Amino acid sequence: MLNLNEIKQLIDKIDESTISEFSYEKDDVKIKIKKSNSNQTMVQPMIQHVPEMPQMPTLQQESKAKVVTDSEMIEDKEQREDADIEEIVSPMVGTFYRKPSPESDNYVDIGDQINEETVVCIVEAMKLFNEIEAETSGEIVDVLVEDGELVEYGQPLFKVKTN
Repeated sequence: MLNLNEIKQLIDKIDESTISEFSYEKDDVKIKIKKSNSNQTMVQPMIQHVPEMPQMPTLQQESKAKVVTDSEMIEDKEQREDADIEEIVSPMVGTFYRKPSPESDNYVDIGDQINEETVVCIVEAMKLFNEIEAETSGEIVDVLVEDGELVEYGQPLFKVKTN
């Protein structure tokens, strides 16, 4: 989590830049910084707490049994599978490239095993080629962006089934 000095430095950097809005999310903390038209920066820290697990039903509640349909069972299975899927998202706006040069192989393909330090792609921004690392471990199960496509900040690029 960012400390107060880091947040102040972040605000100063954003004030000096042309960025008008910035969001940061990690675990249960969200920070959103938005410039107003009067050149003042506004910080809106939002702390969200993870909800507690639901309590087990009592004997009185259990007497009201619910019939589970096939479609509900399929949805439940899909939700459990989605819990093992993480997305690698773009840390910036730019052009997405799957390989270091046109004649090279892709950094990663579907089925490849990756770790936190694996370079998965490049995002070009203002003539700078930024290597994007996975920051997670697992298997690439989907590539969500085409080579040479423009991407936005926070846009999902890959889906990874975590170990």
